[in-house]
Amino acid sequence: MRLYLQRFRKRSRLQVRASQRRQFGAKYEGRYALAKAEGAVSIVTTTYTSYKLITADLATSLDRVAKQPDVKRETEYYLSKIGSIKTIDAFFADSRLYNYVMKAHGLEDMAYAKAFMRKVLTEGVDSDDAFANKLSDSRYKELAESLNFARNGEAATSFDRAQKGVVDKYTRQTLEVNAGNENTGVRLALYFERMASSVTSGYSIIADDAISQVVRTALQLPDEFVGTDVDRQAAYYEDVLNIEDFQDPVKVGKLLERFTAMWELENPSGSYDPLTAFQSSSLTGISTDLLLSINNLKLGGR
Repeated sequence: MRLYLQRFRKRSRLQVRASQRRQFGAKYEGRYALAKAEGAVSIVTTTYTSYKLITADLATSLDRVAKQPDVKRETEYYLSKIGSIKTIDAFFADSRLYNYVMKAHGLEDMAYAKAFMRKVLTEGVDSDDAFANKLSDSRYKELAESLNFARNGEAATSFDRAQKGVVDKYTRQTLEVNAGNENTGVRLALYFERMASSVTSGYSIIADDAISQVVRTALQLPDEFVGTDVDRQAAYYEDVLNIEDFQDPVKVGKLLERFTAMWELENPSGSYDPLTAFQSSSLTGISTDLLLSINNLKLGGR
């Protein structure tokens, strides 16, 4: 009799679960059908699936972006003009070239700060005291390396890194932005995959808002964590993570699997500001007032 009751209870629980799954399935199918009828969706994909679809054949994905009419037009213009640019003044005088380079390095939101950017390019990266080296956001240093007028003078734009190198960055950046228009989590994953090897310490994670967002999501850390002491944040990351793993593509992939799964749970559609993690806010030691003051300097930064 006891065995019979146990089997009955187990069968009852299974029946309830099956009923719940059917109800959820019907509810989900109903929402999907309505969204499809309204043109809101065509294919249901998870953040991880979308990310893998892009990276499974990254070369093809990038080629597709490069062939977009607007991207192709701006790239052709850039390549036709950049080699003739011999000075920083000439570079800033051509707004199309300037904006192309800024987007290529993920700094579109800083395009207005021409005096600030002029200081980055003028001082280069060779000196430890160079302005770009004092900024925690590595994108400024990358830009100064792409167009290294400080080191190479008039020959700066003749190097491959100033031509094809910038074009490759522009194409990849456009790919990530396009992906983010559909799903911010995919953009974060693509960015993290590209930038993970630059992480050398807990402070490296903190310095990059997008990388920090991925790591905090993967570790399920609360939003309040970013308000804690910086040294403690860095120490925590170095304690729970093996920083060397950021150099291993396989381990980076595993971390991104976890990130995308957690992202799905924490960020329902439309609940996240897609630009938050990609704004150039990581300016260690540089206040907003100083930034604006630099931009207002009479250095031709109009």
